[in-house]
Amino acid sequence: MTQQDLSLAAEVSRKSINAIENGVYVPSTVLALKIAQTLECSVQDLFQLP
Repeated sequence: MTQQDLSLAAEVSRKSINAIENGVYVPSTVLALKIAQTLECSVQDLFQLP
């Protein structure tokens, strides 16, 4: 899945997805849930504390 595909599914910009991937932006709970739902995984699978 491309950043563009994920951004469309999560209803955010591609730049937002890129910033999340690079650790520049921490998504809101709602956005984290949308991304996890789109990728068919849990939020915990995507985001973990260092």
